[in-house]
Amino acid sequence: MNSQFWADFDQTWHQRLSIDENARIKRLAAIILAHSGDSWFWLFGLAVLWFTGDAFWQTWALRVGATVIVLAATVLVLKFRFRRARPEGTWGNVYRKSDPHSFPSGHAARSVLLAVLAAGLGPTWLAVILIPWAPLVAIARVAMGLHYPTDVLAGGALGLVVGLVALLIF
Repeated sequence: MNSQFWADFDQTWHQRLSIDENARIKRLAAIILAHSGDSWFWLFGLAVLWFTGDAFWQTWALRVGATVIVLAATVLVLKFRFRRARPEGTWGNVYRKSDPHSFPSGHAARSVLLAVLAAGLGPTWLAVILIPWAPLVAIARVAMGLHYPTDVLAGGALGLVVGLVALLIF
């Protein structure tokens, strides 16, 4: 498939998934989902879990936290390698200013990574929550205009690979 195919794919699905500003409930849901994959949120939660949890949760938090950090570094290297500009938009200025590059999506990568690790490390109840949550985060990032569909597809694939490798190591 040539680059024009992917450009057309991105434009078509970016437009289809965009949420109109007047659709307040949909936008609020997308905003919550788009933010729910933030790295600071997950790293803070993992730190709390490590400090307050029993031995299982401390080990789990350490493994997941280390893998999230490795993934973040990998995403950062790739973003500076490709330097793809984010789609035009007004929402998400904190992302647009602190990280103007969109490829690959770190949020999509992180959400898929977390789902894979929950599925592999347990507990089952967390995997049941995170597996459907992960694609919703990716869709929300496109719907809010922060990423193109190929950004989240690449991010999701990266999160899957890093998650599977981490499970082999653990």
